[in-house]
Amino acid sequence: MTVALFPAESSEPVAVALAIAGLTPKLVDSIASPDTGEAGEWSVLVVELADEPMRRLRQIGDLTNATGVPVLVVADPAQFPLIEQASGVTDFIANPPDAAEIGVRIRRMMKQHAADEVLVYQDLELNPLTYQATLGASPLDLTFMEYELLRFFIENRARVWTREQLLSKVWGYDYYGGARTVDVHVRRLRAKVGEERAGWITTVRSVGYRFG
Repeated sequence: MTVALFPAESSEPVAVALAIAGLTPKLVDSIASPDTGEAGEWSVLVVELADEPMRRLRQIGDLTNATGVPVLVVADPAQFPLIEQASGVTDFIANPPDAAEIGVRIRRMMKQHAADEVLVYQDLELNPLTYQATLGASPLDLTFMEYELLRFFIENRARVWTREQLLSKVWGYDYYGGARTVDVHVRRLRAKVGEERAGWITTVRSVGYRFG
């Protein structure tokens, strides 16, 4: 995962705070006309507003609309009202930043960005932001819980899960349905992905299920 920093020649307090937080950012010369391919690889973009707040906030809005990259703004407290009216800013922190705080904020944003990324398994894609699923080039019609179960399987491949574990992790601790609920949803998923792919979900006798 890549943390990008703009401008490349940021102030010393920002550079030092990132270094103390254990982060080595990729230095970015411009965000005005971003390479969407390159920007798409950034987990978080850190932008110091410095003495160009309006210009950089406009650029952040354009960048976010084009790429969806999360942006952490480092700003003087007097610039906070401008941030409130701007689009594309995911989070902000006062300048000079505290090293521990900026580290926590960036890592939380990185985790969230990873959680929002499209999940891919062979020719199956799940988009957690839109709850859309596609198989090959065709949309896959899933109920909410079928989607959540398939998403859990993809995110936790190769290990075996008992029915009770799946009930707890997918349906939640407050769900009072029995283990048969899992079997029913697995059967439906196998039917919807088709005979050729049904083997993606393997039954482990007397234990539960494994995906992949």
